Amino acid sequence: MIIIYRKTALIEGLSYLILLFIAMPLKYFFNIPEGVKYFGWIHGILFLVFLIALLLSAIKYRWSLKRIILYLIGSVLPFVPFILDKRLKEEYS
Repeated sequence: MIIIYRKTALIEGLSYLILLFIAMPLKYFFNIPEGVKYFGWIHGILFLVFLIALLLSAIKYRWSLKRIILYLIGSVLPFVPFILDKRLKEEYS
């Protein structure tokens, strides 16, 4: 389960970076809103999958509420999912 969670978190984190640093500048600087429209949907679906993986991992590994909240907050901050993934890899390898 931890492998599924880590992969999901990394893909969701990457989709968030693409949305922030590619799709949004295209929309607001070049008036091309399609990137946000379509990639926003993709990111939204990936975020829901991430939440499910987080919940299942938290149950399986008996993570504390503090840890769950840390991962939730980390998921909305750019680049933090990659830092948290490194810590998880070290912990569960």
